[in-house]
Amino acid sequence: MKFTDLNFQPHSNYPNTGIAARHFFPNGYGVSVVQFTTPFGAGSYGAEEGLYELAVIKGVEENWEICYDTPITGDVIGHLSEEEVEDLLLQVENLTN
Repeated sequence: MKFTDLNFQPHSNYPNTGIAARHFFPNGYGVSVVQFTTPFGAGSYGAEEGLYELAVIKGVEENWEICYDTPITGDVIGHLSEEEVEDLLLQVENLTN
């Protein structure tokens, strides 16, 4: 999967200053990729530099949660370039239960 295949939409909490995309793979895992800033000066990790934050998720579109116990990471991963997101997409797609 390529970065350009992600379907970014306005971020649900910060539609004027952020974007978000979720994608689910047949293995039951997926990704949430965001880039947003807030009026409070915070935001996703790396947003100020035009970078992305990725969370590994598990479930389906209607019922999912962040997965904190994969070999990829135990947290969200921030400060990612498009190429780094693409590399992580491949890793998540290849996860096994």
